Amino acid sequence: MSMLLRSWLFVPGDSERKLAKGRENAADALILDLEDSVAPSGKVPARQMLRDFIFDARRQSPRPRLFVRINGLETGLAGPDLDAIMPAGPDGIMLPKSRSGADVQHLGAKLAVGEAENGLPDGACAIIPLVTETAASLFGLASYAGASQRLLGMAWGAEDLSAALGAQTNRLPDGDFTAPYQLARTLTLVGARAAEVEPIDTVFTAFRDEAGLRRDCEAARRDGFTAKMAIHPAQVPVINETFTPSPEVVARAQAIIAAFAENPQAGVIALGDEMLDRPHLLRAKGVLARAK
Repeated sequence: MSMLLRSWLFVPGDSERKLAKGRENAADALILDLEDSVAPSGKVPARQMLRDFIFDARRQSPRPRLFVRINGLETGLAGPDLDAIMPAGPDGIMLPKSRSGADVQHLGAKLAVGEAENGLPDGACAIIPLVTETAASLFGLASYAGASQRLLGMAWGAEDLSAALGAQTNRLPDGDFTAPYQLARTLTLVGARAAEVEPIDTVFTAFRDEAGLRRDCEAARRDGFTAKMAIHPAQVPVINETFTPSPEVVARAQAIIAAFAENPQAGVIALGDEMLDRPHLLRAKGVLARAK
């Protein structure tokens, strides 16, 4: 399952106004939320609202990918969430508070039933788990590799984790994450790459701080993340710009690929003042894939 998406915008599932604004946004994917942003008393009407929204939005072209963040598997609400929205055919499900690959497998089985019951193609609905929202989840990040063909990416979150750890804050005064959240971020990146899926960076909550957001995006891109979640529509342009390779980066990647193509038997080549080997070729191919 292949889908390169840079920006993932959270949209509350109980607000027609915000859903309409999300649909008009340049985000590659919308995360239509039934979990934290919807009060318990609003879950039932929000499910119907999202079902209608997805039915309608799927007719739009071009359109963002439509993912629904359901409630956690342990809450007893995930089943009703899926019963309500699967007839509309969402592109994927975001699974909060995922503990391990076993939770992805559990969700995958539910999705298979929902697809069969609603005449949808088998395996069409992807899964993005949020993999660092509990203390125990940090010990399960190696288990996602091979868990499901539906696994499209792995995202991490610092806010629920800080509550689980009893932390006073998760960021330093300069905006950098404190040590426990740096660990969670790194484990998510490594776990996603081990599972051969896309690593998705967490939200930047100071939505009016564009410079801070840009620094956060650039650091994530530098380290290997390919996408970032957003909590406000205004954040999407910065995210899209940062995670789209620049013309200079694309030209450099093309030059590396061309140099290896001219010397197919060479393990190491010289390009300018650098000696390059296979990891550089693989990185260059990744750049061109993202540029498309």
